[in-house]
Amino acid sequence: MKIPTDYADGYERARAVNPELADRYLAHTIVGDPEADALMEELSALDPEQVYRFLQAGMDEEAEVLRDAPPLLQSFFDGIETPPEWVDLDAFGPGIRMFHRNSNLVLAGMLGGVLVEGFSTNIAKSFFITGRLRDQGVRRLQQNNRHMIELFFPGGLTRQGDGWKLSVRIRLVHAQVRRLLTRSEEWDEDAWGVPLSAAHTGFAITAFSARLLRHIRRLGASSDREERSSFMQVWRYSGHLLGIPESILYETEQDALDLFRVGVLMEPPSMESVVLANSLVNSAPLVAGITDPGERSELASYVYHVSRALIGKELATELQYPRAPWFITSTGVLAWFRWRQRIDLLAGRLLPGRRRGDALATLFDISNYDEGGILYRLPTHVHAERSDRW
Repeated sequence: MKIPTDYADGYERARAVNPELADRYLAHTIVGDPEADALMEELSALDPEQVYRFLQAGMDEEAEVLRDAPPLLQSFFDGIETPPEWVDLDAFGPGIRMFHRNSNLVLAGMLGGVLVEGFSTNIAKSFFITGRLRDQGVRRLQQNNRHMIELFFPGGLTRQGDGWKLSVRIRLVHAQVRRLLTRSEEWDEDAWGVPLSAAHTGFAITAFSARLLRHIRRLGASSDREERSSFMQVWRYSGHLLGIPESILYETEQDALDLFRVGVLMEPPSMESVVLANSLVNSAPLVAGITDPGERSELASYVYHVSRALIGKELATELQYPRAPWFITSTGVLAWFRWRQRIDLLAGRLLPGRRRGDALATLFDISNYDEGGILYRLPTHVHAERSDRW
């Protein structure tokens, strides 16, 4: 098996823990998304506006327009119309209810834990080179929030749902970025494998699902076994729509946790991870709409404390987080966070309408909703600042 040089040390560490899963993870570092990658090659011969028109038609099921599209695009949409046999859309209800009951904790766990852990892998190199977080960081994070929220709206993963459409859109964007990066002199495939590889997307979906469940539980969320299983299956179907191969797409929560552990051992530390993780934390106030310098600094400091408590001291040190004062402990930070949530819950019981409205308003405030609806444009240049808007 070809081993990207950056993974040699991590591969040996991971094999000592789970040799079969380490082999599987390594094999997927040199795999992208063959079907979507071939599609991007075919679409590259067309004008970007024409590509946008065909993608819009495919997403919105406009058969008359799609008939004029390239054959690979037609077969692509035909192939994703029917969910796999393991998908039970009716069973998503408990996970959706759990998400909305704990929506503020889900958002905190995503920002302070999951996204930071995701950027601790070599996937950070893709984001760093393209400059997506540098040039349009707030928009990118709001788009990420929008995707998650739409997945957990009732009907979001039906064929006509925005969760379905956004998942497929992300798959196509990944394929286009992969195409642009592989043609860039800045990408070192011998060292890093394929950009936005199946290993990275498979790892990411374990973080969005199983790791997020762990984080929100530590932040004070409540859930039962049925809700947790349902939550995992929502993300699993989204992972399928994202183009993650079945060979590295988890089946259960424990599968996801095992893959996450191996991925952490496999992935090499990098300067790009340090830069992006810290940029992410410092972007939190802007995503929340806070522009006052003092308030931004105060909130960023608090996010650092919560994030350190969630991801652990070792990773926080590796990512060069600012040192916390000696009297601030992870146990104390999480206890304070949970106490604040209980106060908020008590206030919500006294004024239930206000609390429900606030939670729903917050979900929309930190998400990206384009006035013209979802855009199905693709990046046209490897560097975000030189690409058409998408």
